[in-house]
Amino acid sequence: MIIKHRAPRQASQSEWQARLEAIRKAPRVVVLALLIIVVFTAFGYRLWNLQIVEGKQYQVKADEQRLQPEVIPAARGIIYASDGTPLVHNIPSFNVVVFPAYLPDYSVKLPSFTPYTPEDITVTFSPEAEAVLLRLAVLLDMPYTTNDEDGEPGVREIVTQGIQRGYVYRPVVVKKRVERDTALLIASERLTMPGVDIALDSRREYLYGPLVSQVLGYTSPIPGDSAEDYIARGYDPDTDRIGVSGVEAVYEEALRGQKGEQLVEADVQGRVIRVVEKEADPVPGGNVYLTLDLDLQQFAQEALLRGMARANSPRGVALVMRPQTGEVLAMVSLPTYDNNLFAKGISVEDWQRLNADVHRPLLNHAISDQVPPGSVFKVVMATAALQEGVLDAKTRLTCPGTIVLPNRYAERDPAARDQTFYCWIWRQGSHGSLDVVGGLSNSCDIFFYKVGGGFEEDDFEGLGPQRIAQYAELFGLGTPTGVELTAEVGGTVPTPTWKRRTHGENWSTGDTYNESIGQGYLSVTPLQMLNAVNVVANGGTLYRPQIVHHVTDYEGNVIEPFAPEVIRTLSITPTNWSLVQQGMEGAVAYGTAIGAQVEGVRVAGKTGTAQFCDDIKCGTGFAQPEHAWFTAYAPMENPEISIIIFLYDGGEGSQMAVPVAHEILEYYFARDKGEAP
Repeated sequence: MIIKHRAPRQASQSEWQARLEAIRKAPRVVVLALLIIVVFTAFGYRLWNLQIVEGKQYQVKADEQRLQPEVIPAARGIIYASDGTPLVHNIPSFNVVVFPAYLPDYSVKLPSFTPYTPEDITVTFSPEAEAVLLRLAVLLDMPYTTNDEDGEPGVREIVTQGIQRGYVYRPVVVKKRVERDTALLIASERLTMPGVDIALDSRREYLYGPLVSQVLGYTSPIPGDSAEDYIARGYDPDTDRIGVSGVEAVYEEALRGQKGEQLVEADVQGRVIRVVEKEADPVPGGNVYLTLDLDLQQFAQEALLRGMARANSPRGVALVMRPQTGEVLAMVSLPTYDNNLFAKGISVEDWQRLNADVHRPLLNHAISDQVPPGSVFKVVMATAALQEGVLDAKTRLTCPGTIVLPNRYAERDPAARDQTFYCWIWRQGSHGSLDVVGGLSNSCDIFFYKVGGGFEEDDFEGLGPQRIAQYAELFGLGTPTGVELTAEVGGTVPTPTWKRRTHGENWSTGDTYNESIGQGYLSVTPLQMLNAVNVVANGGTLYRPQIVHHVTDYEGNVIEPFAPEVIRTLSITPTNWSLVQQGMEGAVAYGTAIGAQVEGVRVAGKTGTAQFCDDIKCGTGFAQPEHAWFTAYAPMENPEISIIIFLYDGGEGSQMAVPVAHEILEYYFARDKGEAP
């Protein structure tokens, strides 16, 4: 075997040059490799730092942008009539809101000085954000910036104020209760208006409007000067509404419910993607059941309107109660208003119209009018005189038509020596000799002048101002009744001390005479006066009037049951109560209130005609305008209802107020028998 040996091939010159070039470039490769390693190491360190070291911090920041807490409103409770008829319900409403965090861009500059107020913070919007807000202003038919002429706030200022208060991820309410079509249009343009959203809300709709508005009241936004107090109680002044009058206000805590809370996920434009977690479910408000008889309320209002038209009276009250419990069955106050105006957002024109009316339709005149009661007050006088022994069943006083009261302090002045007091019948004659039953039945003024202030010619000593005031207060006059309504006043029960402090004058016998027939400085509300008559009807118990029967939670469980509430019991003998009751029955049977008779029902009543002079109307001298009054209860033997009618500037109570009460009494007892129309 022959083996051939081949000598190694010699590298060419070009190959040697290539190898040398590769050796020269080797450091660059190494450097590049090292550089790559360093870069990836830096990236890895940064990634580790972001994911591990600072991961939780950035996760929180991401969640703040992605997740936002959301309050779930609680449905407000419903108010019902006594038969379960709802008087109000909640209907959907739409609010337009802006989430500043999702606007295209804006900057916030804090002032260089401290301390500073939110108004000192400067907010600057980018052109893109300005375009969003300008488009929103057009869609809402609102000014973009505040108009100095009418003061209507502009969209830009509303959002700016929200940012200044720290509302970044919270909604800033731009406009409340927008129309459904407007809300849908804005929702359809959300892609081009980042940060703008529609918030579903609810508002009250009062199903019977003016019929029960004085009782129900209405809800309204939280006033700015009360915002801090309500925030401390869990309210949001930007979105929440509160009851500001009537039952809505008195039972605010029961009706408001408890808000729920949830965590939602939003996209970069602030649109909610999903609910991440529901932290608390909302609890609807409780339900309030009134004592009002809705049918009776409707009829009483119609009857009162007819009576006001006959008397040409601009203002009136009709009240119906249960004298044995204090329940209010009907409460009509005219003129009135539609509380839906406030629920929808009252216009400037409507607000000015309501405020310009001198007879104040926004006030409940049943509890806010302080007026002289006239002869209706005589039931209090008769009770006091009998119990104090000034009168008894056999006492008789003479009414000559007029009496003259000597002026002890002007004996040297013949022109000022005598003061003449008149009975209402003086033009036709006189009442003659009367006992207490006849005095009440015929509403004799001179009889009660003497009962209150005495009369020297008869050597008769009357009650005097202190005892009159004492019994007036026992009957509940001079202080609010405590009915569950707002703006109730207490009226005035005058005394000599009160007159000196108020008018700087001494009390006179003439003051006592005037007070004895429900005139002078004495003032009452219609509800006070009816509640006093209830004491006569039930034989001595003064109840707190109640307009609310009971309250339930949202599931229907009774949480506040009804129970009659006794204020006090008057220590009057049954005999004396009987005499006063006979006098009131006589007024209807043969006296001043014959027009109140109802077939088959024994009715007891008392008329009243009270002269007045106020800031609306006033006469001259003894020729003064007159309020018309009438009060009654029935059946006499076991009273089911009591009633009072008041007609401002209505004239004679027997002519104008009695027919209104007669209509209501007749309707009530006919309905009770199933005969009402």
